[in-house]
Amino acid sequence: MAETAPVILWFRRDLRTVDHAALTAAVDTGRPVVPVFVLDPQTEAIGAAPKYRLGLSLAALADDLAALGLRLILRRGPALDVLRCLVAETGAGAVYWSRLYDPQAKERDTAVKAGLKADGLDIRSFAGHVLFEPWTVATQTGGFYRVFTPMWKAVRSRALAACLPAPKAVRAPEVWPASDALDDWQMGAAMRRGALVMRPYCAVGQALARARLDQFIAERVHKYQDARDLPAVDGTSRLSENLTYGEISPLQCWHAGWQALQDGAGQAEVFLKELVWREFAYHLVHHTPHIIDRNWKPDWDHFKWNEADTPEVLAWKQGRTGIPFVDAAMREMYVTGTMHNRGRMIVASYLTKHLLTHWKVGQAWFADCLTDWDPASNAMGWQWSAGSGPDATPYFRVFNPESQLEKFDKAHLYADRWIAEGKRQPTTTALSYFDAIPKSWGLSPKDVYPVPVIPVDLGRKRALEAYADRGF
Repeated sequence: MAETAPVILWFRRDLRTVDHAALTAAVDTGRPVVPVFVLDPQTEAIGAAPKYRLGLSLAALADDLAALGLRLILRRGPALDVLRCLVAETGAGAVYWSRLYDPQAKERDTAVKAGLKADGLDIRSFAGHVLFEPWTVATQTGGFYRVFTPMWKAVRSRALAACLPAPKAVRAPEVWPASDALDDWQMGAAMRRGALVMRPYCAVGQALARARLDQFIAERVHKYQDARDLPAVDGTSRLSENLTYGEISPLQCWHAGWQALQDGAGQAEVFLKELVWREFAYHLVHHTPHIIDRNWKPDWDHFKWNEADTPEVLAWKQGRTGIPFVDAAMREMYVTGTMHNRGRMIVASYLTKHLLTHWKVGQAWFADCLTDWDPASNAMGWQWSAGSGPDATPYFRVFNPESQLEKFDKAHLYADRWIAEGKRQPTTTALSYFDAIPKSWGLSPKDVYPVPVIPVDLGRKRALEAYADRGF
């Protein structure tokens, strides 16, 4: 490759300059670096909230690259076609990227790699989206892990490399290729008025992601195990949205958590486990890719789920089930773009068990509404809740959302924060829900709060009877 032939750096879910192996390798060649993000059909198809949030992240990445003297080139179209065009325009001799592990991304990347290699280009991919690449973690018999705890024990003490610093000197091309304007992509169009409501809750870009991590380690990691299940308490890291877009690497989070553990914060180990839970999702997606769109346990293929948008399912989507924990969690999602993890378990259990609705209905709804949507974590989480996924506990775990609220939000602070109906002075957050949701729902804070669409005890009884009738 000629010394002047640029390296094209294809950004995807690695929107940072710190601890970025592909960027470091591109800079180390000494050749000009051309950063590019491709809005290909696969990326174009993601849901409204994650697409909006991705647009914010791209704007932040463009600023970070500008500080290095680089431009983020934006192009729209099939990835292989776009990259070939950029190679022709720039005379690039290489294309680098960070690996992804979900089936759609792997299929696309395999085709891109084959096509560009056939064109005679130097193609290199690098780790960075996970701590442990899925094929590097195996059982003693050489298989993959189907249960989380043994995997955790296997990787807990692994030595991990230090984080890579952001490059200080980067060679830019003499002439930059043309770029689309980010505003022209209208990444937030599908959000409509909800984008303005959600924006203040997003911590966008690598600087804010790092600040969020540092604050969590300094103020909350020492009590993480005690506080993480309390939805009214600021007890979690809230890093899921940043990890989703790669504004921070899992390695940065791991080293920070591990150092806190060594410094005496014993509950930091639970935070490290949560990072490995994310790894477990990608481990399963790599080894059993059907988890994305089919029952992980094939025994569930004959279970007769409801898949229709019934009035009960609509009530679930609207946060109007009459079950305060469920409704508060759903409303939190519409306002903030995220949902407390305990709430995710409750709303998923209620949909799949009390309402006997297919987990894919909930999976698709979350994929449209969560700014921290992640293909692996979303699929595994929904199947775990439904009973069809990788869970050592039998299918008949049915969370009681009323007793769960009493246990984790006894003073009902969380419910009051998000539910306005029937309150003399609703909170600002509760009222924000009505600004975020579609006008077509026709909802008002003056509405009467609904009675339960199905009582909790009846829902549990109905679910257990349905499982028994079908041979579970």
